[in-house]
Amino acid sequence: MLETVVGIAKVAGAEVLKVYGRKVAVTYKADNSPLTEADLLANALICDALNAAYPDIPILSEETKAAPYEERQGWEEYWCVDPIDGTKEFIKKTGDFTVNIALIRHGVPVLGVVQAPVWDVLYGAQEGKGAFKETVQGREALHVTPFDTRHCIVVASKSHLSSKTKRFIAALKAEVTEVEVQQRGSSLKLCLIAEGKAHLYPRVAPTMEWDTAAGHAILKEAGGEIYMYNPELTPSHYYLRQGVTPLIYNKPSLYNPSFIAV
Repeated sequence: MLETVVGIAKVAGAEVLKVYGRKVAVTYKADNSPLTEADLLANALICDALNAAYPDIPILSEETKAAPYEERQGWEEYWCVDPIDGTKEFIKKTGDFTVNIALIRHGVPVLGVVQAPVWDVLYGAQEGKGAFKETVQGREALHVTPFDTRHCIVVASKSHLSSKTKRFIAALKAEVTEVEVQQRGSSLKLCLIAEGKAHLYPRVAPTMEWDTAAGHAILKEAGGEIYMYNPELTPSHYYLRQGVTPLIYNKPSLYNPSFIAV
């Protein structure tokens, strides 16, 4: 199953890259988020391929009208798709956007593929089989780096760095000797933690389930986790994993609560 999804993501990424190379018209959805023809093209490719390969597994995608919760609550498993995660970065041509495909089972991401077309990098994972990063040099296994209170690398959103997120980072600086902040787009932030190049990703701002699902699966298999944010907890609760609750999926609302990934 994982290799099939890897192949689907690569095909979608290649088609997105063709659109990326030229001027693209941008429209805006009801929530004021941007939409391009690349989003719709990738969505059609991914959904058609998943339906052909796994006709019995329903699909939840950012670019397709979501089934009501009354129907979704009966799903034991489903595909969670973000055809282009980081559309703002796609439009700005920073390269920091990804194709995201995840399989959710009983509210938990058990398979995930994140493909970054511009960087020609793919991350993948399946429950119980570990996580990997694929480049032209081949595949390497991923493992998170143990948290170090002497030096912490924090990844934060390029386009959505909220004041509450900044306050969390300020609180972290009171606990850690040196905090380095790197701003990246899309689910690459979760993948950087999975490959041990960053330690923590605070997101005290809205996201949707499809924004995190694939990266979450990869992070889990690399030894990390995403925890729901609780303003009463200090940063140490998250990196020590004390009194924290993992993020879950297929909620009545498809909005994620704020979270801290470590």
